Amino acid sequence: MMVSQGSTIRALILGGTADAGQLAAEVARARIDAVYSYGGRTRAPADQPLPTRIGGFGGVNGLADTIRGEGITHVIDATHPFAAEMSRNAIQACAQTGTQLIALERAPWLKAPGDNWIEVTDINAAVAALPAAPTNVFLAIGRQHIAPFAGKPQHAYTLRFVDPPEGSLPFAADVIVSRGPFTLQSELEMMRAREIAWIVARNSGGDGARAKIDAARMLGVPVIMISRPELPERRRVESVTEVMQWLGHSTRLGA
Repeated sequence: MMVSQGSTIRALILGGTADAGQLAAEVARARIDAVYSYGGRTRAPADQPLPTRIGGFGGVNGLADTIRGEGITHVIDATHPFAAEMSRNAIQACAQTGTQLIALERAPWLKAPGDNWIEVTDINAAVAALPAAPTNVFLAIGRQHIAPFAGKPQHAYTLRFVDPPEGSLPFAADVIVSRGPFTLQSELEMMRAREIAWIVARNSGGDGARAKIDAARMLGVPVIMISRPELPERRRVESVTEVMQWLGHSTRLGA
């Protein structure tokens, strides 16, 4: 269901991705009343052109209370494809409150000729898929998910975070602090310099994080690819333009 012209909208964008940032810019340009929400995991989140809140809601009931208290009419779930708990909470909270919900979710990557993927269902399966012999591993999975790899401490791990890690890591690692998107050339240089022999990645999709997958193909590096979590059925689109159309507005993207 699209919003009819003239309808009053107050939108909540559950963000944190590059796509969510693009959506926020378009929503601001269209002068739609909206709030942008960060989950709070990034200590220095990118500025947004909308009123912004940082931190969790307190589960399904907390999100439902926020929707009611803030007069939210439309929720856009533009979180990371692996932020399954937040997405499930949004589905339930919107059902409880009768609020319209749409997910802005990039398509997953598809295996291309030359890719050497070992596809697994979760982090523990990714740990198990690593070889027993010591090797150089690039963990491209975010800092919240690295602890299980302490079970294979023989490897030389490279980690890449947006923020410097707080406290000690569960195992010795070479840490790169950098914010993407990353280019194919920079990924090739990084992987060659560190002699990366294995990559562990989540199937996030999109262009911003794809360069490491293309670099792995070019270098013949195997990728342990973690599949996306299963989510309940919901309305889902892949572009900011489609979200804006759902909100009853046009977009200047591509102009």
